[in-house]
Amino acid sequence: MKTEFLDLPPASSARGTLRLPGSKSISNRALLLAALAEGDTLLHDLLSSDDVDRMLDALRTLAVDWRHAGGDDYVISGTGGRFPVKKADLFLGNAGTAFRPLTAVLALMGGEYRLHGVPRMHERPIGDLVDALRQVGARIDYEGNDGFPPLRIHPAQINDVPVVRVRGDVSSQFLTGLLMALPLTGRALRIEVEGELISKPYVDITLALMRQFGVNAEREGWAAINLPAGARYVSPGECFVEGDASSASYFLAAGAIGGGPVRVEGVGRDSVQGDVAFAQALEQLGAVVAMGPNWIEARAPEGGRLRAFDLDLNHIPDAAMTLAICALFADGPSRLRNIASWRVKETDRISAMAIELRKLGASVEEGADYLAITPPATLTPGAAIDTYDDHRMAMCFSLATLGGVPVRIMDPGCVAKTFPDYFRRWSEVAA
Repeated sequence: MKTEFLDLPPASSARGTLRLPGSKSISNRALLLAALAEGDTLLHDLLSSDDVDRMLDALRTLAVDWRHAGGDDYVISGTGGRFPVKKADLFLGNAGTAFRPLTAVLALMGGEYRLHGVPRMHERPIGDLVDALRQVGARIDYEGNDGFPPLRIHPAQINDVPVVRVRGDVSSQFLTGLLMALPLTGRALRIEVEGELISKPYVDITLALMRQFGVNAEREGWAAINLPAGARYVSPGECFVEGDASSASYFLAAGAIGGGPVRVEGVGRDSVQGDVAFAQALEQLGAVVAMGPNWIEARAPEGGRLRAFDLDLNHIPDAAMTLAICALFADGPSRLRNIASWRVKETDRISAMAIELRKLGASVEEGADYLAITPPATLTPGAAIDTYDDHRMAMCFSLATLGGVPVRIMDPGCVAKTFPDYFRRWSEVAA
């Protein structure tokens, strides 16, 4: 039975240490690469969540053999770049990290596939990825609105174009999908990025994992990436999934707002995830941050109150949502800039964040690609926060309780997308 709401009590401080769940971005990329590789791969610390379940279900439907090896470890039997099933109907929920790369890979698989999801997934654009895939001969039809899922994929007629162009300013997942899929052609290909590439660190995750599975792509700044001829994915034997740096942001922010220290384990200085840059953003707000190879710790500034900020957050769009809540605890008006990608996420996050922050008493100005937030003198108690079936809205607004007010989170179960036991873990650090 779906729980309609969760009442979180007021909190006066936050401190403690916790181990993070695995990264969603790494989990779904590693699963797909392991499925495409030659040989078996033991994946350690795979995230247990709805998004990863969608990828696992899809791989099973495509006759990729995988088994649970205990704990959060899974063994994936690679297919050498060819999925056995050539006709399938795949439901992928609202999992962009499954939908976009699978679209690209299946477009080159020589089969008939239908990809669809929840209604919100059908509102999330995919046209730029489809346009790029069509350049190499993919045959993809839209079932509904042009540029959006559901999709029908037919066997491609691969051509010998040397260059594929893709827009970079809507979602980095389009480039990620191309990078993961195009080695299946066996050809040398150059991907040229048109416009400003957003969320660059997520592309670096893709490139790092591809290297681990034996394919070395050469990046020319952020304008182009070259894929070698004769590339093939080969299992590294085992692959470790880092803790989720986006999930770390809630707990690090709790330490910065609620005194701290709060330490997260599973990500740190050596992380391949761009969202560890959230720690640097917290330092700009005055928080005291320490970092080791595999851990990060945050505590409140000397004076207790965070500094107001004006930051370009294009590189950490997911973790940036947590900074919108930090703005409630700043010493003046703050501005989050260059966050247009929020509008095409699980919900329109710019609009949703503005509406819900106002319930807590903040003054909010919403622009096409920015939010300007003026904190109230005291937070409005008892706000009922709507979450829009968006896991990050639910997790972000738990932080408001550190203002000493109770908060009601509507549809708390939406956190299952990436962090099913989030609220239990939250209660361990919030006092």
